[in-house]
Amino acid sequence: MKQESQGEFAEFAAAAWPRLVRTATLLTGDFHEAEDLVQTTLTKVWSHFRRVPRDEIDVYVRRALINNNISRVRRRRVVHLLMPFLPDSAQRAHGDHADAADRRTAVLQSLSVLPDRQRAVIVLRYWEDMSEQDVARVLGCSVGTVKTHTRRALQTLRSHPLFTEDLSDSGAHP
Repeated sequence: MKQESQGEFAEFAAAAWPRLVRTATLLTGDFHEAEDLVQTTLTKVWSHFRRVPRDEIDVYVRRALINNNISRVRRRRVVHLLMPFLPDSAQRAHGDHADAADRRTAVLQSLSVLPDRQRAVIVLRYWEDMSEQDVARVLGCSVGTVKTHTRRALQTLRSHPLFTEDLSDSGAHP
């Protein structure tokens, strides 16, 4: 890879890192796994960086991130099937940030029940603030498929116990 391409990739990676880690955290449910996922994705993208059109680089990286996460989940399923027990979930935060940590945990837990494609659509649509057309382009599917995944995911999230409890506690109707 040429020296100028290396510098360009380094600039891109440094600028995109926080956004990609945030997206990956929502996809994986764990900050440390998210960092690993982003690092793996950027490593794979680096070898193809020269050939990716610059106006398509964000789409390319997001698609790679989603695909790497799906592969990670598939590998993990095999490991879970072979383990006699599931590992404990992350410890809850204490102190002043307990409410924010509880909300974050609720969101991550509710996202974890969604199938991979639905989770990817929700993260890209609502956390990355992408249009349906952009999400379809990143995921390589039709806009109708994005709408279907969005509808099904939101239906699942609305019925998730963590959110129905919050609604009943606040006196609001589901």
